[in-house]
Amino acid sequence: MNLEGRLISNRYEIIKKVGNGGMATVYKAKDHTLNRYVAVKILKDEFTTDEEFIKRFNSEAQAVASLTNPNIVSVYDVGNEGNLYYIVMELVQGKTLKEVIQEDGKLSWKWSLRVAIQIAQALDAAHKNNIIHRDIKPHNIIITEDGMAKVTDFGIAKAVSNSTITAFGTTLGSVHYFSPEHARGGFTDAKSDLYSLGVVMYEMLTGKVPFDADTPVSVALMHMQEKPIEPIMLNPSIPVSVNKIVIKAMQKDPNLRYQSAKEMLKDLNMALKNPDGNFVFMNDVENDFPTQKIPTMDEASAERKNTKKKQNGFMKFVNEHKVLSFAIGAIVLFVLTIGITYFGLKLTAVKDVQIPELVGLSQEEAKKKVQDAKLKYVELEPQFSPEIPEGHVISQTPGYMNNYKIKEKTEIKVVISKGQEITKVPKVVGMKKEEAIQSLEEANLIAEVIEETSKTVEEGYVVSQETEANKEVNAGETVKIHVSIGTGIEQVSVPYVIGKTEADARKTLEENKLKIKQVIYEEDKTKDDGRVLKQDKEAGSTVDEGTEVIITVNKIAQIKTGTVKINVKSIRGYEAPSVGNNTVGTTVKPEQVTLKVTVNDEQVEERKVSEASAAETVKVQGVGTVTVKVYINGNLKRTEQFNLNSSTTLTIE
Repeated sequence: MNLEGRLISNRYEIIKKVGNGGMATVYKAKDHTLNRYVAVKILKDEFTTDEEFIKRFNSEAQAVASLTNPNIVSVYDVGNEGNLYYIVMELVQGKTLKEVIQEDGKLSWKWSLRVAIQIAQALDAAHKNNIIHRDIKPHNIIITEDGMAKVTDFGIAKAVSNSTITAFGTTLGSVHYFSPEHARGGFTDAKSDLYSLGVVMYEMLTGKVPFDADTPVSVALMHMQEKPIEPIMLNPSIPVSVNKIVIKAMQKDPNLRYQSAKEMLKDLNMALKNPDGNFVFMNDVENDFPTQKIPTMDEASAERKNTKKKQNGFMKFVNEHKVLSFAIGAIVLFVLTIGITYFGLKLTAVKDVQIPELVGLSQEEAKKKVQDAKLKYVELEPQFSPEIPEGHVISQTPGYMNNYKIKEKTEIKVVISKGQEITKVPKVVGMKKEEAIQSLEEANLIAEVIEETSKTVEEGYVVSQETEANKEVNAGETVKIHVSIGTGIEQVSVPYVIGKTEADARKTLEENKLKIKQVIYEEDKTKDDGRVLKQDKEAGSTVDEGTEVIITVNKIAQIKTGTVKINVKSIRGYEAPSVGNNTVGTTVKPEQVTLKVTVNDEQVEERKVSEASAAETVKVQGVGTVTVKVYINGNLKRTEQFNLNSSTTLTIE
């Protein structure tokens, strides 16, 4: 069936197929309601015809949708459109752990531990919500591009294994990771997931699965009956503690394995800090022989004589009454046989009793409840717990299930809480991201990475942490760390703009993602007018995009010409001569005077003019504002300022 391009439930647009599994096909899709890309897992046709499976599938998928954990692939939605049943999940970019192992072979023990820690964290979150995976294998673990492990298909295996589908027919790739109880079709719980995690660790560390054969049934039998070669024998570089963790997780008896993901996490984290330490506690099976009385030599001798005497008397009676003795013996033998059989069965019959629910009870309450049920109370090593108060039960093995009974005198193993673990927040500012995450995990804290740009901190290093160093907090808390992704600003090369016009220089800088901050104008008559003389950022240097540049542009002042009108008559204060001594009507000619004009103290004009002239005109030249002086007969008469840029005519009176 080609689903590409189809819109499911009027919301999810199928883009392309990205994977194919035993029970479903996975597609990349666009969620048009939330405008994001998602993964849509479409169940194959053979599953959709099984009503019981569909019912379980829906309930399990909805339960998993409530899980929120960074190491679990989030389930967003589950539904159907006709006979098309689907799950909408987080779209994760990366490879499956199986692909990583196939490409690289055996992996480094440190890298394997970090992946195992993340898987165990996912299992811990699920188990606390009463969700068992039942199909932990490298195929269901995605390693993202930044190295994070994410577990997918939570709860789906339960729907498969409880349906009418043949177990080995649908789990060909899974049987290599089955726990013994799963392989024999028995009861599976959280410890079954931990067994499978042990197998996954084995494969990461050695590059191969612990048991392999030609048929799935043969592999299943090996899980139930055979002891695996220890991984350290196949890879001597594995530390002793890591080898022990794998062996403990893969114990065939669930009671000898880790009793919770939290317990296994503790050893995994410790192995990173102290790989050669002897901290992995291995449970041993002990024989329970009853106390017996051993007789002394004298007592034994007397007993033998007394027995011999009785035997002689009995034999005399038998010889004298052979027929009667035979009849009596037959009757006695029959009665004894019936009696012994009855009372033997009566005495040896072990009653079935209900498993008591102990989680959350105090230590004393739990012990009494176990003993009242005629079961054997056993305490395992206490553990820290953020949820269960100190002195109360964190977990029990076997776990409580309604109407599930076990034989009297069966061991009930409990883990008592030590209360909330307190830890100190390490200082991680200045560390590489990976080192900071490891340091926080070693302190039993969870790192949340927030990426940000920084002009001062190199890419990949921690800029700051939101919880201050050395502060005491509850173990398991999340510490937000801010990690530099560099400046986030493109680095560009400064172009050479000297000699360009101002307009060309501006264009060139902008094309190189730079800005002009300021233009300074200077005069250099040895250079072309309007050309760039200097730039404050060296050509060829590398700077942030958007950097501002100052350029200096040559600006040679232009010589302008103006006109000065001089009223000599007004300046000289001319008056006509009296007529008292002259004949009436006589015309008196004006005298000649010398007119001199200077601009900025440099002479531009000198000539003889009439002292009665009111409109002498002189042309002047200069740059900008000039000082014009007027001399009459060598005497300075007027001084004026003349702006040649804005005025063309100046009148001096």
